[in-house]
Amino acid sequence: MSESFSLPLRPLTEKPERPDRLPVEIAQINAQYGSFREVTEDSLRAKIEADKNKDPWSDEDEDVTTSADEDSTERLDQLYKRRAAITQFAHQAHMEAMFALDFISLLLSKHTPRQAEMSMSAYLKQVAPLGTLNSEVVNPPPKPESAVNDTKTVSRGWRLQNFNAAANKLLDSATRLEAEVASETKYWDEALAVKEKGWKVCRLPRERQALGVQYGFLEATPIFRDRGLAALRRADDGSLILDKGLIPPKARSVRVRVKSRGQITGCSKQRPASDKAESIESRILQARDTVYEEELFHELVREARILGGQGVTTRQNLVQFSVSEEQQVLLDLVDDEQGSPAEDEIQSSNEHDMVADALAHSIRILLAYAHRQNLRRRTQVPPPLIPKRRQTTEYQLLRPVMAYLQHSSYVRWLESLLKDVQKVLKSAGITCDFTATPFSSLSFKRSNGALPKVEALVQEFLLPYESTFTGQLITPQSSFRVKVRTNVASPPFGTHYDVSVNMPQYPDVRPPNRIGLQDEAASVLTHLMMLDVLSAITQAKSSPTNTIKQETDHVLTWEAAYPHNGQLLALSSTGQCKRMNVSLSRHELTVQVYSAKGIDGFGRPAADKTPDMRSQTWKSDGTPGQPSLMDFVTEVSRE
Repeated sequence: MSESFSLPLRPLTEKPERPDRLPVEIAQINAQYGSFREVTEDSLRAKIEADKNKDPWSDEDEDVTTSADEDSTERLDQLYKRRAAITQFAHQAHMEAMFALDFISLLLSKHTPRQAEMSMSAYLKQVAPLGTLNSEVVNPPPKPESAVNDTKTVSRGWRLQNFNAAANKLLDSATRLEAEVASETKYWDEALAVKEKGWKVCRLPRERQALGVQYGFLEATPIFRDRGLAALRRADDGSLILDKGLIPPKARSVRVRVKSRGQITGCSKQRPASDKAESIESRILQARDTVYEEELFHELVREARILGGQGVTTRQNLVQFSVSEEQQVLLDLVDDEQGSPAEDEIQSSNEHDMVADALAHSIRILLAYAHRQNLRRRTQVPPPLIPKRRQTTEYQLLRPVMAYLQHSSYVRWLESLLKDVQKVLKSAGITCDFTATPFSSLSFKRSNGALPKVEALVQEFLLPYESTFTGQLITPQSSFRVKVRTNVASPPFGTHYDVSVNMPQYPDVRPPNRIGLQDEAASVLTHLMMLDVLSAITQAKSSPTNTIKQETDHVLTWEAAYPHNGQLLALSSTGQCKRMNVSLSRHELTVQVYSAKGIDGFGRPAADKTPDMRSQTWKSDGTPGQPSLMDFVTEVSRE
């Protein structure tokens, strides 16, 4: 107690409310000049004259001399005395405060002994037991009846006012509690309804007192997996509010467009815009779909970066690749409530809307398949640890779609080529049939017991695509087989044609392997069919029904002189010689016949200065009135 006691050492100065200078001046005059009776006009004038002639610095010199002459010992004694007086005053005040504290503590020890004992001094505890001092209320003088009634009235009013205030507070609390109960009941009913719909409701990791709903996909990449958890907040009326966090307020989706010859001819369907007064389930579905679409476009861009060598280009919000020389596919991420498109994005027709919808569904199914593959890898035994971190491979989303479109385009082209050649040969009276088996590599009957049917079905479309074309040529036992193979996941990339042929007349003919260009494949196929046409001509002339007998019994026999150049020679015993040139394309078949004098020293027909030439052309439109190829050959052989 004594250590924390403080006492000011300076005396308190009291300022008078109204200072009066007159008594002070009168006292000064009495001390300096004596009584006013002794002050006369002559003495004052003499004092004024003396002050005028007096040196102003004389008083200061006297004061300095007087102060310098004071004894330092006397000043120290005076200082010590004053210090001792101040200390004595402080001790006296401290003792009086301690006495007052002991008195109050001893008085309170009758009712609260433990608390009072803590503030009592040790000496008091020894000389006076606790509870020895007590206080009683002395009966005051009786009050008048009016004062007692006024006091009762005031106390009754205060009590009534307090009761009314307490009642109002209780009513307000009851109303607020009722509203809170109704709001909380509505909140939990809606939260249970969300859980009953199949959504996972859990506590937030960083906010344990709040609930959240897991609408994302646990097998997605960490960026989008963490964004698939949103808090379920409570509004003032108790309804649920989905705190989407990083999810954009507007729904977004991946749009697929097909561009043909510089015009937009197909666009995938977008989700209709939802109303503002939507339910909590629709908001959760919208958030889930938006996260899924953003992850889908993110993975599309990642995959497009490694497919730059295969014609895939990326821009700020666009992925573009070519299907053929005239057709392109555009993929971008847009808002479902997007306004009117730009002028260059206006759709000119709806020709390829079905194709765009099929592509949009395909890439979403492939992303779901990638998620299931991640789940399968996560449930298996993890691989051994290595110092280098394993890279996350890109999902196969664009590559299967590109392979399917490219393969379909090449198959349609080859089918149209064979149909055109078939029409040309048919107009020439030659029958040539072929059978097309598109996507022969897809076998849905193959079953893998370890995989579900859905995954096994998608896995079929991730394999290289193959289509087979088989056909019978003109001559017997002559056939061809074309296998179209497309692969964009592993080398060799692109589409290749493998052509195999069975021609007994030309057993040494072997077409090249892995033909990668359409023009080269068309040239090889038409060349093989042209060789078969030459074989048909030679076989038809050698048959007895078509043997030509002249009046002189000379016979013209057609033989293949330069088959790869499409040249035939007809020789007779009299030295008559004819040359035939055969050319075949997808648009026409042309046969030209020349007359020659004979064979030169190199085994070639000798040139005639005025050659007699006949020509016949058959086209796919089948012009009526034209002779067939065999009739034309028979006719030129008789001339």
